[in-house]
Amino acid sequence: MKFGIITHAVHKIKDGQIYAYEPYVREMNLWLSYVDEVLIVAPISEEKISDIEVLYCHNKIKVVPIPNFDITTFKNLIKSLFVIPKICWIIYKVMKQADHIHLRCPGNIGLLGCLVQILLPSKDKTAKYAGNWDPNSKQPSTYKIQKWLLSNTFLTKNIKVLVYGNWPNQSKNIISFFTASYHKYEIIDTPQKDLSKQINLIFVGGLTPGKQPLISVKATHKLIQKGYNVVLNIYGDGVKRVELETYIKANNLEDKVILHGNVTKDVVKSAFQQSHFLIFISKSEGWPKVVAEAMFWECLPISSKVSCIPYMLGNNTRGHIVNSNIDEVVMAIDNYIKKKDMYADHTQKAKDWSREFTLEKFENELKELLNV
Repeated sequence: MKFGIITHAVHKIKDGQIYAYEPYVREMNLWLSYVDEVLIVAPISEEKISDIEVLYCHNKIKVVPIPNFDITTFKNLIKSLFVIPKICWIIYKVMKQADHIHLRCPGNIGLLGCLVQILLPSKDKTAKYAGNWDPNSKQPSTYKIQKWLLSNTFLTKNIKVLVYGNWPNQSKNIISFFTASYHKYEIIDTPQKDLSKQINLIFVGGLTPGKQPLISVKATHKLIQKGYNVVLNIYGDGVKRVELETYIKANNLEDKVILHGNVTKDVVKSAFQQSHFLIFISKSEGWPKVVAEAMFWECLPISSKVSCIPYMLGNNTRGHIVNSNIDEVVMAIDNYIKKKDMYADHTQKAKDWSREFTLEKFENELKELLNV
């Protein structure tokens, strides 16, 4: 099978090897283990390969480069009008060659792929919508167009669209899906977590405006002021790091809030096993892997009401949903500390639910999608 991927993910090439963002590549390598040849339509960067980029594992793979573009400003919109026809032509040629077309959405290149695929109704297709599929959420108009095109069974034929969460009134080609991080053999029993000693909090993700890491820091500070023995470990990096460092220093929290930067998957896994609560107040998500990973290790998520997180947390039976409000985060953790039986019950339910979604199950689902 010749597998054609249409994606906005930036790719890099070094010594004949192809690299891209690690979580995306890790998932795509599972797809590619069932195909003979891979063609990837994607932007190329000449920049140095970073610590969060890894290589594809396939012996017959090729990137067909396209210009990157955006339409965030009027000037960029005018520029894009000159490159979009060329990109669409490249996408069409790759789609014609492929036996199976795989669209990665949402994104500018995904939008063009959604439009071009209309010309090839008989081709087998899958689309992975990695963003928020919630019909009632506020999203950019380009995202809404992609969702409309993918849901339209008249324009988009012979496709399975993988989305996160269960949503009402969906077209027949929309399939509720998931993302997995761990194998069955990785499952181990962890000791019951004691809330009467030091309480370990954790944040995992980019230090970006959308992830709102300062809420986690300020909530930790407030818990300390209430007399709780808590420590927050932060894993990830980004533009908000300086803001966090400034707040930590100004409030003498150096021993209570530790910035670890970008670390390996195994380091994060070990950290989840030692942590009591994940504080993750993100503004937008698809399937937040850090929430599922925390649940896997009985680390209870305190999270925002975005995308499929309410579904993941079982309407506050496997963690707690809060608004982007420091007091609500503090109140939720305070309540669990005071009600230890409820904490034990919710962590058990969280673990049982998350451990249903192993990499073995993910691979079995992929086989069905690819008819192999």
